[in-house]
Amino acid sequence: MQFPDRREAGRALAGKLTDLQERGLLDDPVVLALPRGGVPVADEVARVLGAPLDVVVARKIGAPFQPELGVGAVAGDAPPLYDPVLLGQLGLTEDELRPVAEREQAELRRRENVYRHGRPPLELEGRSAVLVDDGVATGSTARAALRAVRRAHPARTYIAAPVCSPQAVELLADAADEVVCVEVPPAFGSVGFWYEWFPQLSDREVLDILHVKG
Repeated sequence: MQFPDRREAGRALAGKLTDLQERGLLDDPVVLALPRGGVPVADEVARVLGAPLDVVVARKIGAPFQPELGVGAVAGDAPPLYDPVLLGQLGLTEDELRPVAEREQAELRRRENVYRHGRPPLELEGRSAVLVDDGVATGSTARAALRAVRRAHPARTYIAAPVCSPQAVELLADAADEVVCVEVPPAFGSVGFWYEWFPQLSDREVLDILHVKG
């Protein structure tokens, strides 16, 4: 199935998470959006769960010769997280990727400063942290974000998205207490394929959702 847009997808995802909440598995939740596309989805989830909304910025580390091919990711203050199998297949080393990683870390810090506008991140210790994106294709960026979230010592961690690839669900199974997806199509393709309306979001749109004055 295709979702009409990110807002509708967020409401569908919220229904799955409400089931966990009603079973007592989602105590004192905090919803954490992966910007930019995950923010409107997470906003709907936070409204339904009655939870505060924050962001966790993660950035893909692309191969030098093919930037769209993610070989790792950075999130929070944690060091880069690489896919060792893919690095081996491509003949790349972490040292060779250091300039790319440093650029992505600089952009990560810029976005965190913009989106939080000087506000510290929400307290996660002892709470249920729900990391939300608009879709999870490979899972590498989400995995880096989950590692950053765990450093804040939440009681439980969830990764939640309207649509996930089977490979991502498998990859993330040991990185979160639970992976929550509305749809897990066997033939995934791209995240945008599963939306009728899938525009790129601007920083201004993200700030409006987060009620931050830019």
